[in-house]
Amino acid sequence: MAAPREPNSRLRETIAAIGCTYEALARDVRRIAAENGELLQTNKSAISHWVNGARQPTGQADQYLAEALSRRAGRPITRVEIGLRDAGTPAVSIEDPVAAVTDLGRADVERQRFLAVAAFTTAGVAMPLTYDHEAIARMLRTRANRTLIGSEDVEVVRHITTAFSAADERLGGGHGLTTVTAYLADTAAPMLRARFPSDALRRAAFGAVAELAYLAGWKHHDLGQEGAAQRYYQVGYQLACEADPGAHAAWMMRALAHQALSLKQPHHCVDLIESALSRGLGRVDGQTEALLHITHARAYAAVDEKAPAARALLAAEDALLREDSPQPSYSRVSGPAAGTVASHTARTLTDLADHIGTEQQHRDALTRWDPIKYKRVHALTHADLGDSLAAQARADEAIGAWTAALDLMEGMTSDRTRKAISSIRPTLAVYQRRKVPGASELARRAREALA
Repeated sequence: MAAPREPNSRLRETIAAIGCTYEALARDVRRIAAENGELLQTNKSAISHWVNGARQPTGQADQYLAEALSRRAGRPITRVEIGLRDAGTPAVSIEDPVAAVTDLGRADVERQRFLAVAAFTTAGVAMPLTYDHEAIARMLRTRANRTLIGSEDVEVVRHITTAFSAADERLGGGHGLTTVTAYLADTAAPMLRARFPSDALRRAAFGAVAELAYLAGWKHHDLGQEGAAQRYYQVGYQLACEADPGAHAAWMMRALAHQALSLKQPHHCVDLIESALSRGLGRVDGQTEALLHITHARAYAAVDEKAPAARALLAAEDALLREDSPQPSYSRVSGPAAGTVASHTARTLTDLADHIGTEQQHRDALTRWDPIKYKRVHALTHADLGDSLAAQARADEAIGAWTAALDLMEGMTSDRTRKAISSIRPTLAVYQRRKVPGASELARRAREALA
């Protein structure tokens, strides 16, 4: 016989604090479900069962319940807060993105270990392909509190994102992660529940918070916490849909594909980037379009589709030459587009086993990135350049490139740099046996860096 469930004290206390009856709350749940195209028969007995722990809400009923309580309270109330979700495993694909990003940020601050071990899923890469933006948009527009948000509030979010993005490039993803996620949960996300003097400012606010969510995801990716990164990218996509369902949402689809390609999990990536291009073409500037095309090329190369990969590379080069509207902040965060295209062209050519072309592109990338502002990029590019040189049996030059990489990696809190160091050790062991000059010293430094 199954053990009886404990009463849900969080839900009981929340309802008591709001001061509504079970019958009134059930009526709210039914109305919100109807707004989203679902007919529920929720009554006061169902609410009582949920509070007493006799039953759990099924389907989307817990989401509708949280929404009903939020509207009555005039503030966001998440499923975590009312005891209907483990804070360590927030999901974002089917719920209100403002509530989801709040849950994520709080879990990051209060229960870091849960998010750190969250699992990346290949199915999660495809989330945007089935996401129902219109249903979520209807829900979001019904909620607004009495706070009025101005352009200054949005600009502050952008300034914070810019500052921490710059620090991230120099010090690694571990620097300032808790600060970023706490600000995201406690200040930036709640701003999206406010009233806005214009629809343009509302879109700008959602865009700014989407960029901050992207930064949080990028920091987790740099730390090797890929499940957490994927969740932030998913919710960043959802927020971007509210800001700009064409260009900005396409960029966030690229982020999900980029992560999967970095993990050598190309499933869904071609479909995802083709969908992003169909949204973005004609709506994005040339620099951003080039970044979409280069990710398309990488996706094709990852599944050994050489001809379409080559066409996508040419499309990226053509887009870079186009001079039109300014590049938006959400795609500038990845650095100079020309440098990113060169770097990802190199990775595409690596998958196609063109080591000479890879070397040329890495060298080109190094000339396009400010070595101070983009220290981590230079470090990882030097490491990749060393790999391409080693693949051409140019051991002395590979040692030089890897040495430059280790010099730049000192002081960084980054799992990607650690993985880059680990990856060169087997080749260094071969070089040591062959007594290649500098190999023993570099192997010693690599051991110390990983200790």
